[in-house]
Amino acid sequence: MTLLKRLLAFAGAAVFAVAVHAAGEAPDALIKQVSTDVLAAVKADKNIQAGDTQRVMGLVDTKVMPHVNFQRMTASAVGRFWRTATPDQQKRLQEEFKILLVRTYAGALAQVRDQTVALKPMRSNPSDTEVIVRTEVRGSGDPIQLDYRLEKADAGWKIYDVNVMGIWLVENYRNSFAQEIGNNGVDGLIAKLAERNKAAGSGAKS
Repeated sequence: MTLLKRLLAFAGAAVFAVAVHAAGEAPDALIKQVSTDVLAAVKADKNIQAGDTQRVMGLVDTKVMPHVNFQRMTASAVGRFWRTATPDQQKRLQEEFKILLVRTYAGALAQVRDQTVALKPMRSNPSDTEVIVRTEVRGSGDPIQLDYRLEKADAGWKIYDVNVMGIWLVENYRNSFAQEIGNNGVDGLIAKLAERNKAAGSGAKS
């Protein structure tokens, strides 16, 4: 899987997350509506396309992250080690993982040019509290498969995992996280993420 496809995966997830504001609306309809609106806004914003990380991070913090079950996403990525991590370690894991994904999102937005989002038929029942929404991102290249796992909470639908080209985001990170924790413990993973984020931040535009 190329970096661009991975970036687009998280971009697609974040685009969907902005849409989650009404519990009664169908999640696939929200994806289509807001994905189109957000992609149009990004295409018109030269600063985001140029990689203005601070601008994107502010946008994600205020408009996207409140609509993502980020604790579940982080806990799933850390796997069984989450249960044995201290509250402080869990807090730091969420902070560093969030920065990692937000910077990924910033990079994805800079790649947006002519993409559109097409929905695939969704199989679900009105009583379902967890669903998978399948889409394709279409542009000048090959279509990119993007699937979303969502849960219905009191505040509405929230995303907790994304699949790009057959690879689930959380599962993909879980493998590398488990290896790092196995070698250096939870603190080792936190340090690794912090180092990675610091290196990415030093080269980002502000």
